[in-house]
Amino acid sequence: MNEARYVKLSKADTVFNSVVAWLTRRGISLLGSRVLVVRGRKSGEPRSVPVNLLTIDGERYLVAPRGETQWVRNLRAAGEGRLLVGRRAETFHPVELADDEKPAILRAYLKRWAWEVGRFFEGVDADSPDEVVRGIAPGFPVFRVTV
Repeated sequence: MNEARYVKLSKADTVFNSVVAWLTRRGISLLGSRVLVVRGRKSGEPRSVPVNLLTIDGERYLVAPRGETQWVRNLRAAGEGRLLVGRRAETFHPVELADDEKPAILRAYLKRWAWEVGRFFEGVDADSPDEVVRGIAPGFPVFRVTV
């Protein structure tokens, strides 16, 4: 069995995420940022993390650029989450995409946020060949946001 891909946050990433979450909680969304709130799978307590909400052709997606993070595991277990911007909150149900559905989403995500998350993509960028993007897809959970 393959070990799940997970990239630990650096101290700089932690500081950046704290700033993004602080701004987003105050109603300032940075290029689509949201605060994801999901129930912890072990504690049952609400856990929050800033995420980038990607919209393509009217569909919305959450991508986990660092792989099998705690928010990914919690979202799978809880079956629902909330997306916050300021005082606005939206409850949603995640639908996890199969690996063959991910390449177009990963490309769009990289086009929009490569400056922020590109280093987590193992040298792959939005212009990489299809087979390369398909090859990394298993290590990047992607969820469709459904209301």
